[in-house]
Amino acid sequence: MDLPVNKFKAKLQAGQSQLGLWCGLPGSYAAEIVAPAGFDWLLFDTEHSPSDVLTVLPQLQAVAAYDVAPVVRPAINDPVLIKRFLDIGVQTLLIPYVQNAAEAKAAVEATRYPPEGIRGVSALTRATRFGRVKNYAQQAAQELCVLVQVETRDAMAHIEAIASVDGVDGVFIGPADLAASFGYPGQPGHPEVVEAIEKAIGLLKRLGKPAGILTPDEKFAARCMELGTLFTAVGVDVAVLARGAEALAGRFAGRA
Repeated sequence: MDLPVNKFKAKLQAGQSQLGLWCGLPGSYAAEIVAPAGFDWLLFDTEHSPSDVLTVLPQLQAVAAYDVAPVVRPAINDPVLIKRFLDIGVQTLLIPYVQNAAEAKAAVEATRYPPEGIRGVSALTRATRFGRVKNYAQQAAQELCVLVQVETRDAMAHIEAIASVDGVDGVFIGPADLAASFGYPGQPGHPEVVEAIEKAIGLLKRLGKPAGILTPDEKFAARCMELGTLFTAVGVDVAVLARGAEALAGRFAGRA
């Protein structure tokens, strides 16, 4: 049995822009609802949601039948968490709160078997199709995609060094935390924050390193894509449900 091809990584390497949806709802049912909606990738978040390894597994299973790439964000840049997600078959990880090149290097090493890294070896995981993928240990890295998230002023100051770490496949900019770091909590659209983001996207493009972002602001999302983001999340499932429900109720307000 062959190792599954990471289509998300292949498209990044080919310079193709990919549209994403952030998924904070932990259920596999919700994941399957949005899987065929037309997005290129879905981010299953375990940092700011109740999700964990055991809830992500059924989400992966639910979307496997659809032409959409799952990306998972661990709660922290931790080698044990990273190992567990890799073992259940996650091929693309978004590592949060990477502050410098050393932390980016640690994230990459957590995805690599020795001697290149520190990932523990198990031959009977879902990632290996329970021992059916031949030479998995030798091939795994070529289909793994490591994305690192920069979300503070300090991280932005080190973004070139972070992006230059061997094994980092893309750099994701987190506007909400970045705004807080700049002293503007809750204001990701503040001009100073927007300027920093746009400069970072330009720098990453010059470095030849794929840039990504999450923003529900459709005009700014389009602007980021014009500047060069290659993996752009344009919404959050929780917001789609909450705001959509409110809008529907609002249209009937006063009629009951």
